[in-house]
Amino acid sequence: MAGPLDGVRIIDLTTVLMGPYATQMLADFGADVVKVESPQGDVMRRAGPHGDRAMGPLYLHANRNKRSIVLDLKHALGRKAVLDLCRNADVLTYNIRPQAMARLGLGFDDLRAVNPRLIYAGMFGYGRSGPYAAYPAYDDLIQGASGIPGALQRAGNAEPRYAPMNISDRTVGLYAMGAICAALYTRERTGQGQAVDIPMFETMAQFVLSDHLYGETFRPAEGPMGYARLMAPDRRPFQTADGHVCVLLYTDAHWRKFFRIAGREADLDSDPRFRDLASRTGHIGELYAIVATEMRRRTTADWLALLGEADIPVAKMNSLEDLLADPHLNATGFFEETEHPTEGALRGLAVPSRWSQTAPQHRHHAPLPGEQTEAILREAGYDDAGIAALSEAGVTKALL
Repeated sequence: MAGPLDGVRIIDLTTVLMGPYATQMLADFGADVVKVESPQGDVMRRAGPHGDRAMGPLYLHANRNKRSIVLDLKHALGRKAVLDLCRNADVLTYNIRPQAMARLGLGFDDLRAVNPRLIYAGMFGYGRSGPYAAYPAYDDLIQGASGIPGALQRAGNAEPRYAPMNISDRTVGLYAMGAICAALYTRERTGQGQAVDIPMFETMAQFVLSDHLYGETFRPAEGPMGYARLMAPDRRPFQTADGHVCVLLYTDAHWRKFFRIAGREADLDSDPRFRDLASRTGHIGELYAIVATEMRRRTTADWLALLGEADIPVAKMNSLEDLLADPHLNATGFFEETEHPTEGALRGLAVPSRWSQTAPQHRHHAPLPGEQTEAILREAGYDDAGIAALSEAGVTKALL
């Protein structure tokens, strides 16, 4: 079954994680994503196990369903080849700074001249109209700039730290995927392509401040920044007598049921700090401290049973290793095993959405460097002589 983006062709100049993650989702949805790599290949190919074979795990998990072509964009023939690929493409994606794209002769005006219907989508660090426009950007830097380590320290960490996943790359990648789909929809109505900028800093600042602008939302301000519930030091998996459990107490019914189970319902009625949602929000730290004390009195299994029976939101705290054996993930087909032509058996992650029609699917392994170079060039109109000229000039290689 063809995916929802079947027939869309994307020329993907992105590397590392943010851009490839966005374009993998588009590829999962059926788009033909042509991954353009330098002769050195995407740097993430060499991170982790099998990195010496240019097929590391982070690369594998961000590049399935794509085709790879090797082109040296610093060479005039490489630039021309990209322009040729874009003549019949729908989207070009890049994640180097716009200034660098302009120096390569691959700015928006250059691409629009060969294909006015092209969506020209850039994912880079900072909006081009601000003073940080020329700054380099990576996940850790953007996490810090957008306030995540500081928020974690404010919420109780001894020191500021980054979230232990590439949260900026993946969040901005998700946003970029949506922006590209929206631009394609607009083009279907207008017939015109356009440039779309997706800056990491502004995207992550919006992500963080949607929760934490809080009192500064109002002019004049009606309180400090920081959503109190998210900042409470005891908002964490609660320690039980033998482990940890995750609980969310939010509504009046949740709090009353919990205090009843703990034998402290009278406290909820008598203490004015806890009587209603507004009061609880202002004193959430004290409430969570009470919950933390009570949770230590019973085992994890006891709490899972008691809270589950009371219809209070509760979940086991999984380790990374626990996820591999999680019964729900396995029952829904979340993990998939595939055979890679050079790397052997692989465990992959299925597309998490479910569709009644046009279902996304795993169609192709993450490509070897330049695996489809010759086929892609022929689709762009290159004959044997043209491909040979690129190869002799060192612009392309069939495989690294």
